[in-house]
Amino acid sequence: MELEYLVSTVLTILIPFYLTSFLLYIIRVVKGPTLSDRVLAVDSLGYDLAAFMVVLSVLLKAPLMIVSALALALWVYALDIYVAKYLEAREMGG
Repeated sequence: MELEYLVSTVLTILIPFYLTSFLLYIIRVVKGPTLSDRVLAVDSLGYDLAAFMVVLSVLLKAPLMIVSALALALWVYALDIYVAKYLEAREMGG
């Protein structure tokens, strides 16, 4: 029972750090001086949100959230590929 208490305490301490990073990423998305900065902020926000969902899943004992976090991470990866292709060729689609 002590290990479970330790894990829940550490995860509870992590939550404000994640929320602060989300706020900073959103500011960078809105203010970002270049398109590359904004894309990087959206990527980081997506991956951190997926990690935050895993933390919440462990804390709340809800394993279905891990599947959702994996889907979010894959979606962010696909967005990375799409944006990189757009920035390289300056055209949308196939």
